[in-house]
Amino acid sequence: MYSILRNFLFLFAPEKVHYLSMNALKLACKFPLLKQLITKVFAPVSQQSTSLFNLSFGNKVGLGAGFDKNASYLTELQALGFGFVEIGTVTPKPQAGNDLPRLFRLPKDKALINRMGFNNEGVQAVAARLQQWRTLQSKNVLTQTTPLIIGGNIGKNKITPNEDAWKDYEICFNALHPFVDYFVVNVSSPNTPGLRELQEKDALRKILTNLQVLNQQKKSTTPILLKIAPDLTNEQLNDVAELAVEINLDGLVATNTTISRVKLTSSEKLITQIGAGGLSGLPVQQRSTEVVEYLYKKTNGTIPIIASGGIFTAADAKSKLNAGASLIQVWTGFVYEGPAIVKNICNGL
Repeated sequence: MYSILRNFLFLFAPEKVHYLSMNALKLACKFPLLKQLITKVFAPVSQQSTSLFNLSFGNKVGLGAGFDKNASYLTELQALGFGFVEIGTVTPKPQAGNDLPRLFRLPKDKALINRMGFNNEGVQAVAARLQQWRTLQSKNVLTQTTPLIIGGNIGKNKITPNEDAWKDYEICFNALHPFVDYFVVNVSSPNTPGLRELQEKDALRKILTNLQVLNQQKKSTTPILLKIAPDLTNEQLNDVAELAVEINLDGLVATNTTISRVKLTSSEKLITQIGAGGLSGLPVQQRSTEVVEYLYKKTNGTIPIIASGGIFTAADAKSKLNAGASLIQVWTGFVYEGPAIVKNICNGL
């Protein structure tokens, strides 16, 4: 059924379809009976709870950052059965992101290319929305036994020079700390000029250790994870692994999108027309799994890993878990497989 709907939706601009679909779901979930029906149809029948970071996840399947940038669809994503949702990437100040069009489909490759550029409403607006959602959740007696885990993916504004990037991460960390269950430091998006330079060991140490100091000053600490690119060399991955162990980082997210265009089925003309951006979906699947396995071995399994990249089915999820991941995230797979993806993967696991 979804494949027919997908063929229709793919006739229109990806970003418009995204908001149209999610707003339609939001409208449907305003009616309690419709929301219950959606949950019954799409959410896993039995919760497969798992514990990580001293948090209880309803299941191992989460939604990666970039889908719900402004924490606008948490209730709706919960109805679809996600065990956790990573909001953002959030920056201190609102920013419009890159020029349209900035999101492209490659159906032949089951892939997407995006150059969104951290478009978001800014950390204060997102924090206010999260606070409101938390308040509603606390009043809702029908809330699931295992609540939806919320991750906060944070980044720097485009206009902030790299030497001051740590300040942007600090602002976002302080503003979101009361409202998210874990943080992900995003220094690996290819769509903010110079951002990936922050993946170098010294720059990372400054950002992460500052956040850890702030974390220890809070009444309760929140896990801090680092999201990395699939394009890092083994030497760079070694640096990440060594730093993660050295500073006792809570976890890693592997991986973000790739700038590679190797072995794509889509025509070279189309790829050239699309231009720059991060590639996600099936083409990054193998490399993402390789990075997960490499980091797992380099850290001797001491640093938990959330795997992201090319996950469409239960078999894909198992591959990531077998490589050493503790949890998995979908994004492009959600677009291609549809709203039953969580149920299908959980049933397969």
